[in-house]
Amino acid sequence: MGEMAAPVNKIRTGRLPPWLKRPRPDTAMLATRAVVEASGVATVCEEARCPNVTECWSHRTATFMILGDTCTRTCRFCAVKSGRPSPPAPDEPQRLAEAAARLGLRHVVITSVSRDDLEDEGASHFAACVQEVRARLPESTIEVLPADFHARQGCISALCKARPDVYNHNIETVERLTPQVRSQADYRRSLRVLQLVRQIDASMTTKSGLMIGMGETNDEIERTLKDLHDAGCQIVTIGQYLQPSKEHWPVARYYTPEEFGALAARAKSMGFKAVAAGPFVRSSYNAGEVFSATVIGL
Repeated sequence: MGEMAAPVNKIRTGRLPPWLKRPRPDTAMLATRAVVEASGVATVCEEARCPNVTECWSHRTATFMILGDTCTRTCRFCAVKSGRPSPPAPDEPQRLAEAAARLGLRHVVITSVSRDDLEDEGASHFAACVQEVRARLPESTIEVLPADFHARQGCISALCKARPDVYNHNIETVERLTPQVRSQADYRRSLRVLQLVRQIDASMTTKSGLMIGMGETNDEIERTLKDLHDAGCQIVTIGQYLQPSKEHWPVARYYTPEEFGALAARAKSMGFKAVAAGPFVRSSYNAGEVFSATVIGL
């Protein structure tokens, strides 16, 4: 793809380009908020300050974040708070399943904070959540988005045995930027996670996500997509990085919708079963539709 041209649309006094404007909250999302608050389960929608929360919650869709709302890692792109978490709540799987049922979710996405403080890093609790949702909503598909579990095969296997339909683990950024942006993670370790999932259960769909706009080059994006495909990743999402606060990693560039379209075409040409790319694309954004694309062979 060649080296990227000089950055365009750079930040000016905090203003966003016009294609990054989102609708204001409305009353349609109140019902979803009520269900989420009643469940007591955190959502990545709120904790990570997702720009799609208004749209998704208005459609009665939410991505639940289990194992608490406090992460043991401090990634420079992420708005989720870091610190010393509380022990996992034993009844969280039941509360999560009930909330998913009340929302009528046909595709349930479950993510979590990193729990490096736990012996199994939360893998057994994650598996219990999947099993409870499966029992409560047997016709729904389930997508999991866990931390890397340090690529420990036993942890990954425990979650795979719960039989989620999609195992998603985000690469997040290119290899060069990973030590600065994800200091407690590792680029090659994330690739290893995807490889292990495919080795443990070749029938399970694998997925990963990449944020751009952090200072990467086109060549680095190309290399990351190739690395993901080589690791057995079948679905890839590519979205615009947005700085949660002034303390987080700065945005180096805003990509245009046309550039995202070109990246989507390139990823599809590499052989990914499904690709979602756009300014507001996130791992769980329209996740059910993206997964359906792999099932019907689009």
